[in-house]
Amino acid sequence: MTSTPSTTLSVLDLVPVRTDQSSGEAISASLSLARRADELGYHRYWVAEHHNMPAVAATNPPVLIGLIAAATQRIRVGSGGVMLPNHAPLVVAEQFGLLEAAFPGRIDLGIGRAPGTDPVTSYALRHGAGGVSDEAVTRFPEYVENVLAMMEPEGVGLTVAGRTHALKATPVARSVPTIWLLGSSDYSARLAAEKGMPYVFAHHFSGQGTAEALELYRSSFRPSPELAEPRTFLTVNAVVAESDEEAERQALPNLMMMLALRTGSPLGPQLLVEEAEKLEVPAAHAPLVEAMRSRWVVGGPASARAQLDELAATYGVDEVMVHPVAGAHVGTEPDRSPQREETLRLLAA
Repeated sequence: MTSTPSTTLSVLDLVPVRTDQSSGEAISASLSLARRADELGYHRYWVAEHHNMPAVAATNPPVLIGLIAAATQRIRVGSGGVMLPNHAPLVVAEQFGLLEAAFPGRIDLGIGRAPGTDPVTSYALRHGAGGVSDEAVTRFPEYVENVLAMMEPEGVGLTVAGRTHALKATPVARSVPTIWLLGSSDYSARLAAEKGMPYVFAHHFSGQGTAEALELYRSSFRPSPELAEPRTFLTVNAVVAESDEEAERQALPNLMMMLALRTGSPLGPQLLVEEAEKLEVPAAHAPLVEAMRSRWVVGGPASARAQLDELAATYGVDEVMVHPVAGAHVGTEPDRSPQREETLRLLAA
């Protein structure tokens, strides 16, 4: 299959932390990756929200978005996503309203419903999150509606003790970020369609039910003042190198991390390529590894781009968000991720 230039490319970053990195070095590597994506013409750069994970430094999307937007020139920067049940809606609205004021026209707010962490950390987040209640997940549609309303320039009216008070996320908002719903099941697809919002399916994480979720979203979509027609894209894990063999090597560290996560094994920082090659996958886990790997885009430049374009065509999207998961080799500078940058360069070329 030949390359299709019409497929718009974007980037998802979890800010991985390798065995040779501190958190600060991992952030520096991601800033370098973001600048490279900006130079190469990628459309948007999103960061995730995960907590209490040794291999992931993306714990606070608004902070990272501010750093990345300040370090880049034109690329859209956003969250993939903010896990809304962990936070008070007003706090999220204020954070992203402020980011939009500082970087007008460049900010996306992607909202998710999952905890993004283990149950204990989730408990700590929600009971210390400024008004987030125990039923935060069940009230997710209400929280989404609150964020949408609070970020409008006119704000909302909040009635307390019989009196209505004006409530605005920012004092003089002149624009609002684009707000997306994220999901890996049909729940968010249905909610996004009902509210007339853009929707993203986390294909990189789930890989199952993608077609069904996107079809549900498109067939159920109700136009809104902000969006007349369905708008969607999907995410995919990708490793691209000069040869198929080298790409497979670079995919190993993330595959081993995902295997540990899916099987409940102890988690640690992401291994280097040479460290991952020393591990032996138990026979019982080999089918799981193969199933995960089969949903990734891995290979040389021509092969990888063909896989990516086929993915876009299969699911009828004109944008694909690439999660570059290439591992680093022993001796790599700790504050850089050259193999991840190479994935973006080769795909863009």
